[in-house]
Amino acid sequence: MDLKPKTVNSGINVIIVIPVYNHVRTLRDVVVRASEVHHAVMVVDDGSTDGGADTLTGLDVLVVRHPENLGKGAAILTAAAEARKLGMTHIVTIDADGQHDPCDFRRLIPVLEEKPDAIVVGKRDFENADVPGPNRFGRSFSNFWFRVQTSQSLGDVQSGFRAYPLSVLENLSLHEPRYSFEVEVLVKAAWAGVEVRETDIPVCYPPDRISHFHLFWDNFRLSILNFKLTMRSVAPWPHRKIVSSRHQPEEKITVWHPIRSIRTLLTENTSPRQLAAAGALGVLLGTLPLVACHTIVILFATSFFRLNKIAALSTSQLCMPPIIPGLCIETGYFMRHGRFLTEISLETLGYQALERFYEWLIGSLVLAPLMAILTGGIVYLIAVFIRRDVE
Repeated sequence: MDLKPKTVNSGINVIIVIPVYNHVRTLRDVVVRASEVHHAVMVVDDGSTDGGADTLTGLDVLVVRHPENLGKGAAILTAAAEARKLGMTHIVTIDADGQHDPCDFRRLIPVLEEKPDAIVVGKRDFENADVPGPNRFGRSFSNFWFRVQTSQSLGDVQSGFRAYPLSVLENLSLHEPRYSFEVEVLVKAAWAGVEVRETDIPVCYPPDRISHFHLFWDNFRLSILNFKLTMRSVAPWPHRKIVSSRHQPEEKITVWHPIRSIRTLLTENTSPRQLAAAGALGVLLGTLPLVACHTIVILFATSFFRLNKIAALSTSQLCMPPIIPGLCIETGYFMRHGRFLTEISLETLGYQALERFYEWLIGSLVLAPLMAILTGGIVYLIAVFIRRDVE
């Protein structure tokens, strides 16, 4: 077969990659349709036992086989290595189960031509498809954690219809061999300065579709991965960049340059509204009884909402014991008993500690929003006056 690179445009040489594991019923149809829209197609048989690759006899397609099932991530990396040998610059992955229309390959190409070093994700249309509930939940779950970990928004982190620059896959440190690979690669690419773009695509979930997603084990792997990525996202040392970007800040946050890092943190997201929102969020979370985990929760929340971390952490210190917790406990006690707690003793604070904690919780639900609004308003006015004086 002729798999010599044929430039699409702008020096881009693309090969369609179809990882497959036991999809004998749909594989040939997907490959035929892919071959109709692009001349270069590769199938990576990830240790299938149903003879699916044998159905491709007579088709002008490259087949690469794993002797055993290694996982989707491993199949994609194998395809990337083979594509590089063929002189390709990009791979476009399409699932073998028939949920994607290979004709939508054409939707990704204009985005690639505009930004060749970006990863392009086909955002599946879940509005006009009979989408299973677990798929909807899984996408929302992964989208949420992607935003927490990268401070970026993406509409379909779990989509398997993607375009990868080979240079990105070759320069990232990727360790997940199975489904979780598709989450890992997007998060680490975003950390590395790689732009992640989206384009809308339709999707089809036939009733007899075969899925090899293991509900327990794959969700368990995703949970472990998200925990590791989230911890790394708040660690005070920089991510290695593989793509320079004018939109990336010049100053990096690192423990080796504390003064420079503090200056960077102080100047990120610093409009009056952003500072007010950060201050309000810090007090809101600082008032809640998040014992021993206020700081980590505030860091996660500010990353998710793209707010100033220093402002939020600073205002949260207003809620340190004993004043704010004491006010919350008194409020909660009053809500439960119709009177204030006036006795401070070993019995009321020691033996009845669980009751006090419960009162702290319900009292904070009343005081936290009020204090957040008050703090946000004060911070906003101060920020406006300071900015006006500077200008």
